[in-house]
Amino acid sequence: MSDDEAYLDKSPSAARMGVAAEYLVAASCILATEGELNVSTSLVDDEGVDLVFHRRGSSATLAVQVKARMSTGVGVREGRFLANVRSPTFTARSDLDMLFVAVDVKRGAIMTAWLVPSRAFGEMAGEPNSRGRLRFSASLKPGSRDRWTPYRLTSAELSRRVLDRLAELEKAGW
Repeated sequence: MSDDEAYLDKSPSAARMGVAAEYLVAASCILATEGELNVSTSLVDDEGVDLVFHRRGSSATLAVQVKARMSTGVGVREGRFLANVRSPTFTARSDLDMLFVAVDVKRGAIMTAWLVPSRAFGEMAGEPNSRGRLRFSASLKPGSRDRWTPYRLTSAELSRRVLDRLAELEKAGW
């Protein structure tokens, strides 16, 4: 099945929900930092960047590709977060992170997130599968210890981690 055919198999609301999750992340981070963080969005995300974060008064930026899964999905209901990243749109670099986020649809809130620097993601995800996709698979269960656990965040921790990543990039001269 081609990517075009796979796209047609998705729910008509999948793209809408994905964009809503991106805006939820952006708004949550701005609010949680009382405006210290600002977020820009892409008109076209064909380069794998959905959000670009920057701190007020700083020139460092952090590009983020967001992969969201909803609480209404089978995987999330079963306590698992699964996502594929297309290798043609993925290029590991210091100023790009992957954000995997589970969203509680009823509350309109972030349940769990994983903010993974793209270089770490590229190393940990391994080689693309036969369809050219890198796989992310993590447990949503409390106390689970999988390889993605060091990157796991609560909703409250996400904005602080974005600020930390921006500080790392600024220190490195990005």
